[in-house]
Amino acid sequence: MQKPETTHFGYQTVAANEKARKVAGVFDSVASRYDLMNDLMSLGVHRLWKRFAISLCGVHRGDRVLDLAGGTGDLSNRLLHMAGPKGLVILSDINASMLHEGRKRLVDEGAVGNIVYVQADAEQLPFPDNTFDCLTIGFGLRNVTHKERALEAMYRTLKPGGRAIILEFSHPVVPGLKPAYDLYSFAVLPFLGKLVAGDTASYRYLAESIRMHPDQSTLLHMMEAAGFERCQYFNLSGGIVAVHRGYKF
Repeated sequence: MQKPETTHFGYQTVAANEKARKVAGVFDSVASRYDLMNDLMSLGVHRLWKRFAISLCGVHRGDRVLDLAGGTGDLSNRLLHMAGPKGLVILSDINASMLHEGRKRLVDEGAVGNIVYVQADAEQLPFPDNTFDCLTIGFGLRNVTHKERALEAMYRTLKPGGRAIILEFSHPVVPGLKPAYDLYSFAVLPFLGKLVAGDTASYRYLAESIRMHPDQSTLLHMMEAAGFERCQYFNLSGGIVAVHRGYKF
């Protein structure tokens, strides 16, 4: 009898078909405080990371853009202005709670007309081949069960000449940074989660999921295996975060 496929949920080993449900539980719990916690956890630096990622997108007026795992819409908000009224941005997330928060936030900020909201699984994108000029995914890939499937779906839905931008926590490369980063991640983050969001376990999972995510070089090779070309990555904050970019030709 074949053993069921397993994967990781943080440091736990779980059935692969259970991970999406468990991740959904995490983001259902944190959705309403997600933006506040991002500011607290990064001391606001996440805004600079996102600004750098956006600078690599090369989005022009009239472009069609998919913001995958877009959550509360930070990247979408910036992309809307770049694509302009004749362009289109799709804010997509697998989690209904996060998508609701993103839609509410962008509507409150006056985003109408050139934005669409779609609940979708990154592994099975419900879009035709060769649809988008640019695709972004910010702090979402590490939560995907089968990352290679998501990368293949991203490649499929990009137009020739399109590019994918992946902003994600990664592995510190500055000597001496890792011990301090580990202490912060496993002591301070869960404490902040309990204090602000009333949820220690979700923020412990977030810290663990970062450690289980492929390092910079491994993710680059995964992108190449999915078909992307001219792949490169940029370390930010000593490698705590990295932005990967790849093209479809």
